[in-house]
Amino acid sequence: MSDKRKMFSICIPSYNRAKYLAPLLDSIYVQDFEDFEIVISEDLSKERTEIAKIAAHYADKYPNTLCYFENSENLGYDGNIRNLVKLATGRFCFFMGNDDLMCEGALRAVADAINLNKNIGFVLKSYALFEGDVENIQQTIKYFNQQEVMTAGFDAISTCFRRSGVISGFVIHRDAAHRAATEEFDGTLFYQMHIVGDVLSTMNAIFLPNILVSCRIGELPEFGNSIKEKGKYVPGVYTPQARLNMVGGALKIAKALEERRGIIVYHAIMRDYANYFFPYIRDQLTLPFQEFFKLYKSYFNLGFYRYPMFHIYCAVCYCLGEKRFDKMVELIRKHLGRSPHLGFSKPKIGSR
Repeated sequence: MSDKRKMFSICIPSYNRAKYLAPLLDSIYVQDFEDFEIVISEDLSKERTEIAKIAAHYADKYPNTLCYFENSENLGYDGNIRNLVKLATGRFCFFMGNDDLMCEGALRAVADAINLNKNIGFVLKSYALFEGDVENIQQTIKYFNQQEVMTAGFDAISTCFRRSGVISGFVIHRDAAHRAATEEFDGTLFYQMHIVGDVLSTMNAIFLPNILVSCRIGELPEFGNSIKEKGKYVPGVYTPQARLNMVGGALKIAKALEERRGIIVYHAIMRDYANYFFPYIRDQLTLPFQEFFKLYKSYFNLGFYRYPMFHIYCAVCYCLGEKRFDKMVELIRKHLGRSPHLGFSKPKIGSR
């Protein structure tokens, strides 16, 4: 591909939620940066016809900026992400969830950071969580107080692997991600972690303190419809087994990365999960104690028994409940101006 490629392919994995597509596209088209294409891959959902009409309207309104594709079979979450990387023609893929919004100035901020630094393969974002109206911000996630560059290999992977789980604002070097294409991890719901690990084996990562995206909370999950997802996930709910499958899938990806690339990072990733375990049990805290203890033992058997913070999270979170623990963490974030660092070393600084 020539140097005339667009800077970004804005990649939207589309499955239902048609009512949110127009606001998402509007948030992209009002950016003060025009060097992008939008790529939508619709994954055989019930709302395909409505989604196609919206995409066609914007393609007419903004000629030569939007490419709309329809999958002939339901690829599932992981397969559709891989498909979008394949379809993208830009230098970087900037993913957006199908119900989220891009923040003002996001594309320019990312482009400036990439252009001013060397060998960037991945951008670690800051982001907001909102409920209902976009002004109703519930939490802001920021890992550091200032821009940081993480050197390729252990530092970049151990910092970014777990933190790449939210797809909105996921920015990855397109060609490097495409070279890592595999169906091995379909059904984990964390294919993006596979490409992050592979890309960062040889390329640097950069963290931006700018809030790049606003992510909607409260929507029910759509996972469980594709062949690779059936039996693992139930549409509309995160079951205890679904959460266990997701964490187990992420660890499977980390282990495969260590074996394939020879970068000893598996236990650092597992420790990072243990140090920030609340997201993987938060929606299970209303389970009867016996059921929650069964989930605890399942995580224990995955290997988390090694890490004291895992046991502390399970005990404290179950006693406090989701809302009270959320409130406590948000107070800590506001005091620090970023997420707390628990057993997490600041990454080594690369080129700026």
